[in-house]
Amino acid sequence: RKFAEAKDAYSKGLELDASNAQMAGGLKECEAALSGAGAGGPMGSMGSMFSSPEMWSKLAANPKTRDYLQQQDYLEKMRAIAADPNKLGSHMNDPRILESMGVVMGVNIFSGDNVKDAMGGAGFTEGSGGSRAAAPTPPPEPTPEPEPEMTEEEKAAKQSKEAALAEKEKGNAAYKAKDFDVAIKHYDAAIALDPKEISFLSNRAAVKFEQAKYAESIEDCEKAIEVGRENRADYKAIARAMTRIGSCHVKQGDLDQGIYWFNKALTEHRNPDTLKKLQNAEKEKKDSEVKAYINPELAAEEKAKGNECFKGANYPAAVEHYTEALKRLGPDGEGRHLIYSNRAACYTKMFSLNEALKDADLCIEIAPDFVKGYSRKAAAEFFLKDYDDALASYQNGLDIDVSNEECKDGVRRCVEHINKANRGELSEEEICSMQERAMAKPEVQNILSDPEMRQVLDDMQQEDPKAAQTHMQDPGVAAKIQKLVNSGIIQVR
Repeated sequence: RKFAEAKDAYSKGLELDASNAQMAGGLKECEAALSGAGAGGPMGSMGSMFSSPEMWSKLAANPKTRDYLQQQDYLEKMRAIAADPNKLGSHMNDPRILESMGVVMGVNIFSGDNVKDAMGGAGFTEGSGGSRAAAPTPPPEPTPEPEPEMTEEEKAAKQSKEAALAEKEKGNAAYKAKDFDVAIKHYDAAIALDPKEISFLSNRAAVKFEQAKYAESIEDCEKAIEVGRENRADYKAIARAMTRIGSCHVKQGDLDQGIYWFNKALTEHRNPDTLKKLQNAEKEKKDSEVKAYINPELAAEEKAKGNECFKGANYPAAVEHYTEALKRLGPDGEGRHLIYSNRAACYTKMFSLNEALKDADLCIEIAPDFVKGYSRKAAAEFFLKDYDDALASYQNGLDIDVSNEECKDGVRRCVEHINKANRGELSEEEICSMQERAMAKPEVQNILSDPEMRQVLDDMQQEDPKAAQTHMQDPGVAAKIQKLVNSGIIQVR
């Protein structure tokens, strides 16, 4: 009946506007539907709509159904309905088919939002031949596994642990507030509730350490280590307990035991704080041993023995006695510079010249106005063929005592050897030794690497007396040239 009414409406419209293509198309569709009412089987005119070729163009033109044409299962259903409209009823549960009916018939049977709602917000899955699929249906939320039923014993253990942790927190708060007695009460309660937890014992030990109850703190730490081992506690927690034992021993004055436990803790966990404690303990032990060894009377005796050995040319024995005398005097003992001076003389006699230089430098450091220190140093430098430095050391001695005969004689001998080197009168071995030692000095290296000085040396090698005289008029250049001459690097004739 509706198709007949629609046909009449389209006919009247064309009478008014014969060129209206839309109304002409609609009239044609209505006529086709009316003419197919008998041929469409039980579906009548509705069946003919699905068998019409225009169905596909309408579906493709509609934005709601256009995407469905990309879904293989939808195409298969629509083709089955087009081939046999009687199959429409078997696909009516598919919201897409209902919406397609509305598009083909020109009525709003099912909107796109209704389709999504009816489908629970999920699209259809594409078929085996489809080119695109709608959004996949999200998997259902997994059903949480039911918690296993705990035995009464397990429930009691859990409650005890929770109560123990609560006591620990109260103990920590009291510890931070330095209310140590209250802290211990809470840690005692925590240990009673859960005796297998290492941290409770370790925390109580920390409180006792602050109270200077070192023996009790050690006892708690040892128990903590035992409990930790039995219950496979973190090695860091065990190392902390060992470190605290070491700290307790140090506080008690037992540095050896402190060092032992610090080392043991470091084998568990190399903690920087523990390492620092170890280093401090080792230094304190060394300082205490040095302090305990100090005895000025014995130092004087050892010095006297060293002097006797020196006079008898028993220089190795003299070194031993002087070394013992220094230990007995300690790092701040009075008269140490005299012993360093004497030992430097022994080393020079033994041709241990580098050791002699070290002792002479220590002597000068302690007593900068002690002339003998400079003469000892100069003697070692002279035998090392370092005539330039030896000359400077003797001159430093003369600056303190201008009449010192040893330094005067040393200056004369140094100048004599420098002049011999400049005239080429020393052996090749002596010249090489002088040059090798000089080349190791930063001052000589700087002179030789100075571009200006290199030009000066090049000019002097050309044997141009005028150029050499001009350069030597510059005091700075002259001093550098003299340094090279004294070191045996160059010869000026």
